[in-house]
Amino acid sequence: MSGHIDAVLGMQWGDEGKGRIVDWYARDYDVVARFGGGDNAGHRIEVGEQKLALRLVPSAALNPSVELFVGSGCVVNLEGALEELARLSEVGVDIERVRFSDRAHIVLPDHALLDRASEHARGGAPIGTTGRGIGPTYADRVSRVGIPLGQTLDERTFRNALRAIRSVHERALQDPSVLPDFAEMEERMLAAAARLRTAIVDGVGYIHARLAAGKRILAEGAQGTLLDISFGSYPYVTSSQCTAGGICTGLGVGPSAIGRVIGIYKAYTTRVGSGPFPSELLDAEGDRLRDAGREFGTVTGRPRRCGWFDAVAARYAAALNGTHAVALTKLDVLSGFERVGIVTGYRLGEREATLAEAMHPDFRAEVEFLDGWAEDIGGARRPADLPMNARRYIARLESLVGLPIELFSVGPEREALIKA
Repeated sequence: MSGHIDAVLGMQWGDEGKGRIVDWYARDYDVVARFGGGDNAGHRIEVGEQKLALRLVPSAALNPSVELFVGSGCVVNLEGALEELARLSEVGVDIERVRFSDRAHIVLPDHALLDRASEHARGGAPIGTTGRGIGPTYADRVSRVGIPLGQTLDERTFRNALRAIRSVHERALQDPSVLPDFAEMEERMLAAAARLRTAIVDGVGYIHARLAAGKRILAEGAQGTLLDISFGSYPYVTSSQCTAGGICTGLGVGPSAIGRVIGIYKAYTTRVGSGPFPSELLDAEGDRLRDAGREFGTVTGRPRRCGWFDAVAARYAAALNGTHAVALTKLDVLSGFERVGIVTGYRLGEREATLAEAMHPDFRAEVEFLDGWAEDIGGARRPADLPMNARRYIARLESLVGLPIELFSVGPEREALIKA
């Protein structure tokens, strides 16, 4: 019997609410696997009185029978991972269920410093990274000087790798003295690696053994499609692959293993940091969305830029991922708006434009407005509980994106998720 891998992926610029959607779907799976990114992610879950903000561990932590896997495409801050596991253990989560691929690369204290130095060097045009060292770690991986988790299993190998990568980092900086003291860092990393050692597995073997046993695997995306290193709004992107294609390279499977893809969209759009944002609202309505939606970064605390739902970007993301259906989050945030906007087209002069042209000074977004609804929908538990205008809004999004919305949320709690 052969298993398969379904996926839950963000379809915007991140912050779509992936954690709670993964938590909801996870009850039907045996394994939930992160395939990319690092602890720059911030996935929130609320179940009853229990509230978690997960950065690296998959978002099925509150589903007790599900295995949790951090895949080969991820990057792992050793001390950060141990801190997160300790927090989970304190609230009763069995952390023996968590496994890390030996092919995931480690994030060192050096990397965070290099990340901040890179942002500073950009002057007035920073990317807006979290500053946690994710980009430099991926850069080292591509440059073939990074350290996979598997190398931490042997102390001599790990010490040699640390010395080698420090040499690279010293050459990369004008003032190498700003790097953390090497001897102290080395001992910290050795101690952390020793504590994490029993959770490190042959990542490829792990996934393929479970597929061969007929296990149901859910791949959890981090960040969002429009932040993908290859297909996002470059250069204002993350450093990893966020699309369905990243599942293959991040877990070590062929495309035939991928089954159903669930795309997550927020009922409006947000983005953190710099870069194009066609539907952005630089007015009182944008401020209202931010306040009502509590749009501040889970990891950084930074206020998010807010705008109407962008159907053009949504269709682009859906096509990139071969998306089958949609989970729509934060519909309740739109309550009280007299009208609700949807971006339905991009124009550059008289012609149709693409998202890649969004930084052009003559670029403009075409916005369609629907009547809003005054009712508080936070207590809705069936589609029929929604006011007619909210149902019309959902139907219009389905029409514009070309996909069914099979799940939507009217609040942060697990019970506020409604099957359409």
